[in-house]
Amino acid sequence: MNNKTKATWMLAAALSLMLAACSSERAAEPPAPTESPKPAETPKPTDSPKTVESKKSSALSGDSSVVPAPPATSVNSESAKDAKTEKETKEAKAKETKETKETKTTKDKPNTSEPADKQSQLSGTAGAVNDNGKAGASGPKNPAAAVTGGKTKEPPAAGTGDRKALSWYYMKKPKGQVPNFPAETKNYTKDMKALWVGTGKKVYLTIDTGGPLGDIDTLVKSLKDNKVKANFFIAGYNVKKNPDFIRTLVADGHLIANHTMTHTDMNTQTDEQVRKEIEDYEKLYKDVTGKDIQPYFRFPYGRYNMHLLKMVSDMGYTSVFWSTAMRDWEPRKNGAEDPYNDIMNNLHDGNIILMHQGSPENIQALDKIIKAVKKAGYEFALLSDIEPPK
Repeated sequence: MNNKTKATWMLAAALSLMLAACSSERAAEPPAPTESPKPAETPKPTDSPKTVESKKSSALSGDSSVVPAPPATSVNSESAKDAKTEKETKEAKAKETKETKETKTTKDKPNTSEPADKQSQLSGTAGAVNDNGKAGASGPKNPAAAVTGGKTKEPPAAGTGDRKALSWYYMKKPKGQVPNFPAETKNYTKDMKALWVGTGKKVYLTIDTGGPLGDIDTLVKSLKDNKVKANFFIAGYNVKKNPDFIRTLVADGHLIANHTMTHTDMNTQTDEQVRKEIEDYEKLYKDVTGKDIQPYFRFPYGRYNMHLLKMVSDMGYTSVFWSTAMRDWEPRKNGAEDPYNDIMNNLHDGNIILMHQGSPENIQALDKIIKAVKKAGYEFALLSDIEPPK
C-alpha cells in the first residue's frame, strides 16, 4: 500500500468515526416535547327532568268525579279475564279465514246477488253471551236476533234526535252529599218513568247479574244473616241457567226486576227486538216463579236513549239507574276493601247502589258493607218503597 492509498483510507476511516459519533449523540437526545392533549371537559350537570306526578284516571276517587256506566264489552271481573281469550280466538279465526280465502277457487266466490241484509248480520257484539252467560266469541253474534226468530233488521239510525245514544253516569260530591246527575235528566218528560236516587235514610241495594252468577251461597247467606232485602236485575239467560236461585230469592222476599233476556246494548236493537226482550222475560219469570214480574227495568250497561226510555215506560216499567257504582267488572286491586270503600265514601240519602254479582270482591265485602251502612244510620229497602226527590 503506497502512501497515497494509505492516506485516503485513513481519511475515510476518520470520517466514518465522526459520522458515528454524531449519530450516537443525536440518538441520546430526548425527543422534542409535544403538547399533551387537553383533558376532555366534564359536561356540566344538567337539571334532571322534573318528575311529573301522574293523576289517577279512576273516575271513582275524589269529589265531583264522573262515574260512568260499565263498558258494554265486559260486565265483571270474570268476563274481563275472558277478553284475552276472545281476542286470541278472533285472531285465530281471522288467520284461518285468510288462509281459506287464499285457497278458494273461482267457483267458491260468494253470490253477489245475495241481499245485503243476509250477507252482513247485525253483530250486536257488545252484549253477546254464550251458554254459560259469559261474554265471548262463542256467543251468538246477535243475541237480540236470536230471541226474535233470527230476524236481522237493522235498528233505526242512532245518534240523532230522541234516538241519540246515552250512557248513565253521575258526578260524586263530598261524602254524605247526593251526587250530581246527567243534564239529560232535566229533559225527561212525565211519560218517561225513571229513578236514580231516593230520599231519606234509606239505601237501595241493586245487584246486577248480566254476567256470571258468582258465589250464590255466600250472597244469599250475607243477605239473610243481616235481614236485608235487595233488588236484583238478572238477565234472562241467567234465569234459565239457575231457576232455583231465582225461586230462592223470591222466597226470601227480594225484588226481582227485568234486565232483558240477552243483556244487549239496546241502542243496537230495533223496537221489535226490545219489546220481545222485555216480554219474553216477563213470560220466563212467570213460568219460573208463578208470579208477575215487578214493574222495574234496568237498561243493560246503563245505555239507552230517550225514545227507548219512553217506550219502556209505555210498557209499564220504571227504569232504574243508580247513584253509586264502581269498576267492579274488573279485578279489584285491594280486594274486598275496594268495594267497601267505594260504597261507604259515597253513602248518601236515598242511595241506589249498583253492584255486580259476578265480582268476587263484592260478595266477599257484602256482609261488612251491610253492617257498616246500618251502623251509619241507614236502612235497606226495596224499590217498591222508594220516594224519589220532588
